[in-house]
Amino acid sequence: MTGTLGAVNRILLALTGLALLATGMAVLTASWPLGGRHEPLLTAQTRSRSWHADGWWWWALCAGLALAVLLALWWFVAQLRRPRPASVAVDTGDGAFALLRGRALEEAVAAEAEALDGVAGCRVVLRGTRGAPALRITLELEPYAVPADALAGLAGPVLTHARSSAGLPALPAEARLRVTSHRARRVT
Repeated sequence: MTGTLGAVNRILLALTGLALLATGMAVLTASWPLGGRHEPLLTAQTRSRSWHADGWWWWALCAGLALAVLLALWWFVAQLRRPRPASVAVDTGDGAFALLRGRALEEAVAAEAEALDGVAGCRVVLRGTRGAPALRITLELEPYAVPADALAGLAGPVLTHARSSAGLPALPAEARLRVTSHRARRVT
């Protein structure tokens, strides 16, 4: 259902954008609605007027409009971005596939990673496609933790268990390590 709503959202956004573009082009070419086809948008007197004498606010207006256009374009490109997969296809062994919720896989990997020694927190994001998932893992390490040990624990038992539980032939992962901030101890 969510995929259908996302498609409807994108279609409505595209239609709204096209309508606004057509309206803007019509006003810019002065063919509608500002006085008819033969009436220009800016008169000769307005075009020949020096806008520099009117102060700084014209420049601020142009800069604000340019910023609004850039933000609208950024938002439009963000709408076209692919969302992360909602589920992972798991081979059941009888020729059929079951769907494993992506959030369940993320939570299971995060829970196992947080149980590792020296790991204060973990954030897991499922990437890729339904048939070829990948993980982006951010480990937050305690100040005393050894990064190599935490990474070995993640690459070994945690990812192996996730891969075998989901029945996946491969589960590529990208790990990012951060150390929690801590206060210095007082020496007395």
